[in-house]
Amino acid sequence: MRSRYTAFVLKQADYLLATWHPDTRPTPAGHATPTGDRPEVCPQDPPPTGDRPRVCPQELLDLDHAPAWTSLQVFDSATTGDRGSVHFRAIYRAGSGWGYLEEHSDFLREAGRWYYLSGRTTEGTLKPGRNDPCSCGSGKKYKACCL
Repeated sequence: MRSRYTAFVLKQADYLLATWHPDTRPTPAGHATPTGDRPEVCPQDPPPTGDRPRVCPQELLDLDHAPAWTSLQVFDSATTGDRGSVHFRAIYRAGSGWGYLEEHSDFLREAGRWYYLSGRTTEGTLKPGRNDPCSCGSGKKYKACCL
């Protein structure tokens, strides 16, 4: 899960799609991608052959307009056999303030690899206290950093 957060921070759509379970992974609008087959081709590549739709991962996940993620807090994780869950909060810069996305994510292990299945999310505005650690990750108190 932490590697997926890092991929969001670094805007690595190809990694996010590769670690997303084929049954729930986004596909191009109007096209069914065969199970287990992830889009791998970008517009700069040669034209597609056959009936398989080919798109760039960035077309499936618009990370160019994603928030500027600053930190991750993992509250809980659990594993039962090949199923796993993670409860986390990711904090991002929202104008002059801070926002957060909190999620309970479900994962499935197949052939030794973990895949993201789905998540239940809530978003909100983060209101740090003056003496709380700053959400930017500097380690300073909020009042001495980004207030």
